[in-house]
Amino acid sequence: MNHVLCGLAVNEALPFELVGHLIAAADADIADGLAGRADLSREQAADLAARVEESMVRLVYEGRLTAADVNPLTQPQAALALLDKRSGDPEWARLFAHDPDAERRLKLAACPDLPADVSGVLASDPDVRVVAELALWTTADLAARLARHPHAEVRRAVAANEATPPRVLTMLITGEGLPPAEQCLVCDGEETPYAHDPHCPRLDCDLRSGTSCDGSHDSAFHELAEQALWNPAAPIEALLRFAGHPSMLLRSQLAARPDLPQEVAVRLSGDPVPGVRAELAENPAIDDTLIRLLAADRGHDVQRRLARNPRVPLDVLSDLAAATKIGPSLLPRIASASPAEIEGLARSSNPVVRMLLAERRDLPAEIRNVLADDPDAKVVKSIARHPGLSEAQLRSIVERHGVRVVAKVAANPETPPALLEDLTRHVPPVRKALREIARNPAATGPALLACLTDREARRVAAGHPALPPEVIVELLADHDWHVVEAAAANPSLPPAVMAELVGASTSGSRPGMVDSKG
Repeated sequence: MNHVLCGLAVNEALPFELVGHLIAAADADIADGLAGRADLSREQAADLAARVEESMVRLVYEGRLTAADVNPLTQPQAALALLDKRSGDPEWARLFAHDPDAERRLKLAACPDLPADVSGVLASDPDVRVVAELALWTTADLAARLARHPHAEVRRAVAANEATPPRVLTMLITGEGLPPAEQCLVCDGEETPYAHDPHCPRLDCDLRSGTSCDGSHDSAFHELAEQALWNPAAPIEALLRFAGHPSMLLRSQLAARPDLPQEVAVRLSGDPVPGVRAELAENPAIDDTLIRLLAADRGHDVQRRLARNPRVPLDVLSDLAAATKIGPSLLPRIASASPAEIEGLARSSNPVVRMLLAERRDLPAEIRNVLADDPDAKVVKSIARHPGLSEAQLRSIVERHGVRVVAKVAANPETPPALLEDLTRHVPPVRKALREIARNPAATGPALLACLTDREARRVAAGHPALPPEVIVELLADHDWHVVEAAAANPSLPPAVMAELVGASTSGSRPGMVDSKG
C-alpha cells in the first residue's frame, strides 16, 4: 500500500487536475479514498470506475454514479448497490433474482422496494440464507406468509422484521397456529442430537456459537425469541411468558422492554441474576416505587444502570452517586433537569453530583462559573470543556488543579492558542494533553511541534493544517504509516509537493521525500 498516495487521495486541497492524475495511478486502496471526495466530478467518477472496478460500489453510495453508468451484466456489485439505493432499474432485480451466484441473490434480497414478482421468486429460493434475508426486510404480507416457512432460520428473520404484523409475531412466539418448523441450520448439516462447540476449531464452520439441535430445533426457537423480544412490534402480552424462562438472556431482554407492565417489572426485580435486574433498572417503564426499591440493590451494575434511567428522581440519583461509581458522563436525568433543578444540583454537598451536572454543555453562565471555581478536581475536570470559559478561568483551573485537569482544558475548542502552547510545556508533562492539543482546531504550529514527541499525538498532529509546511513534508518519510497518511492528507501540504508526489506515481517511481519549496 502506498500510504503517501492514500493520504493525497483524501486531501481536500488536492488540485482538481492532480485528482485526475491520481486516478490514472490508482489501485483499490487509493481509489477508495478518491471515491469519497466531495469535489469528484462526474467525468472523474467514470474514469475512476473504469480504472478500478472495486471503487464502483462506493461511488454509487456516494451518489457519483447512476444507472446510466452501470452495466448489470459486467458490473453486478454496482448494479446491486444502485438497487439498494432505490436507484436501479427494476429489470435488474428480475435479472439478479435468477442469478446463479447465491451471494448476489442474498444482496438483492436485502434491497428495499423490490417488485412483487421478484420477492416471490426470492421467497422460493433454494438457498435458505436468501429467503431469510428477504424475510428480514420484506413487507407485512410476505412476512406473514414466510412465517409458515418450514425452516426455522426464515422464521427467526420474520420475528426480527418490524413490518411483521403483531398477530403473526404472536404466532411465532407461542407456536400456536403454525405448523412446527422442520429444519434449522444445525440439523441441515449435522446429525442430531448435536451441540456446536463455542470454540469450534473448524475453519469452514458457519454455525453460530452455542447452537444445538436434538430434533426439536431448540436453539433456533431460542434465537427466534431473542429477535422477537428486540422487535418493538411484538405484542408484550405474548412476550410475558419469558419472565420465568430459564434463559437469563431472554429474561434480560424482557426486562428492557419499554412496554413492560408494572406487575411483571416487580417480578423481575426479584430475579436471582443481577444482570436481569440491571436491565430493569435502566428501563424508563418502571415506576417510582420500583426505582426506589432497586436503588438499594447492591447487585452488580444495578445501581449504576439505575443512575442512567431517565426517570430516576434527583434525590435517588444523589444517593446513587454516593453509593456507586458512576464516572463522568452526561446522565439522561441530568440532561433533562429544569433550571430550578440545575440550581439545586449545583449546590449539592456531594461533589459527584456537581461533577455530573458539570458534564452539561448548556449551563447558565453563573452556574458554569461557580463550578469552574469548585474546590473538587473531578468537578472542574468535567466543566473544563464547557464553552464560554475565559482564558483567565482556564488558566486558574490549571493553576489550582494541575495535571488532573490539563488534558480537559486542552480539549476545550475555545482554549486560546497561547494557553495551548503553555500546556505543552506543563511540568510535569501530560501526554494525554498533547493528544488533545493535536486535535484542537486552535492549536498553533509551536504547540503542534511539541505534540510530535508523543506517538499517538504525532499521528493526529501530522494532519493539522497549522503544522508548518516544511514539517509536514518531513513527516512524509516517517517510519509510522499513520503519520505518513495524515501528513499526505494535510491540506497545508504545498501544492508543488503534491504535484511532485503525484508525478512520481504516474512516472512509475516511488514517491518519497521531496523539497517543500518544490
